[in-house]
Amino acid sequence: MKQSKIIAITGSIASGKSQVTNFLKQLYYKVIDSDIISRDIINEREVIEKIKSYFGENLYSEGVLDRSALASIIFNDREKRDLLDSITHPLIYKRISEKIEEYKREKIVFVDIPLLIENGTKSYGMNFDEIWLVYADKETQIRRLMSRDNISYDYANIKISSQMSMEEKRKYADIILDNRGDLNELKDKVLKALNRLNK
Repeated sequence: MKQSKIIAITGSIASGKSQVTNFLKQLYYKVIDSDIISRDIINEREVIEKIKSYFGENLYSEGVLDRSALASIIFNDREKRDLLDSITHPLIYKRISEKIEEYKREKIVFVDIPLLIENGTKSYGMNFDEIWLVYADKETQIRRLMSRDNISYDYANIKISSQMSMEEKRKYADIILDNRGDLNELKDKVLKALNRLNK
């Protein structure tokens, strides 16, 4: 049996990645969402115990993680962020691999991984046939984030600046889906990329 093509989809905050993955789902492609997997893993007993041990018991209330409190702890502390990643990422990638195996009859499987490029080689043995980057320039990101989250320009700028720049990410992408225009333009670009894959 021919192996599935495994395509990673990545981007940055407010670049429009979810618009791409939602469109792919509408076209009946399988999309594995690493954020959903992460949310499941963070509530598993083994992970709960490690997070309590390293970050404090008070992050959980009745077994539910206060995600915003954890985010504020790791936002400006690279060491703590790396520590959290070391707890969760091996499990996330293991779960992704299991999902890929589940979908092995599909011609193409997409994996939505927001911080794929930032993680560098820490993909725990996973190999992607291509990386698709959903791109928007910084000003477009800021404008969208302000509208989406109802926040100030300065705060939107801080959040975006905390991530690797889109210009840097472009260097690692096989396909760049430029999302500075409207949704119909983005869909056209996705269809062109799919046509090339399906040849």
